[in-house]
Amino acid sequence: MGEKVRHLLLDTSTAKLSPLAELALMFASRAQHIQEIIQPALAEGRLVLCDRFTDSTEAYQGGGRKLGSGPVTALHQILCGGLQPDLTILMDSDVAASVARARRRNVARVAGNHRGASDENRFEQENRAFFTRVRQTYLAITEREPQRVILVDARGTPAETHKRIMEIVRRKLKLAAKTA
Repeated sequence: MGEKVRHLLLDTSTAKLSPLAELALMFASRAQHIQEIIQPALAEGRLVLCDRFTDSTEAYQGGGRKLGSGPVTALHQILCGGLQPDLTILMDSDVAASVARARRRNVARVAGNHRGASDENRFEQENRAFFTRVRQTYLAITEREPQRVILVDARGTPAETHKRIMEIVRRKLKLAAKTA
């Protein structure tokens, strides 16, 4: 159910959605995802990996849509019970490169799934100022919570970025580095 709400939010046909309605729907999706997926997995003692969580909402709706961090953190407490990741990896790049990568990913996703492909580029249609605010908000979160959010320079090759991320995850999980 949470994914259905998320797909609605990402569809270009919802472009005129008000910022507050967008924020509410983001949290509706997240609350459902926590109930259906995250909490049961945590209860079983499993590791949970998410590609987006409340930091993304703070960056996109709080920063990008100019709603501020206050409403986002308040809804996070109410709807997510304050649940936070133990580790968040922020892959940082310049705004133009990040948007271009997202647009390529969206085009490839739609091209690879002709029948029933979702149009998930509503956010990619935003202007540079929007994405600059998003990036600035992500960086502010990193400064505010350095114990949890680790910044990774993602301007290198995918292999270089992957190596940096794996080093961070190994340290967090206290795993020995693989030997060749």
